Amino acid sequence: MAKAWTHAESSARRWGGVPEDYIAVHEKIDGTKAVHADVTHRCVFHSAFGIFLIEDIFGRRLTNSAGREVHVRDIAEQHVLEDLGFIPSLNDWLKEMTPQPWMAGLRKLPVKVVD
Repeated sequence: MAKAWTHAESSARRWGGVPEDYIAVHEKIDGTKAVHADVTHRCVFHSAFGIFLIEDIFGRRLTNSAGREVHVRDIAEQHVLEDLGFIPSLNDWLKEMTPQPWMAGLRKLPVKVVD
């Protein structure tokens, strides 16, 4: 799936209510596209750790317009499964990155202490 709205429609079919009940969760999961328009934007929220972050942001449950409580984690897991077919760990993403010297702080500028 490519768009947050499509995920929201899928959520509404699965848990009832309307897509508007779920769109904020799906837009947040895909929100990293705004700053990194490449499929690797998914490394932020499309992982088990990212799903926990989404739950921290939105809370454990939301109540849809049909009055049903739905676990935010279930909504986020559904999104990732629809996009990737499985829920990767953060390590699954990070092991694909090539470490760079700046990641270890080797480009730090000296800090000047003012008395």
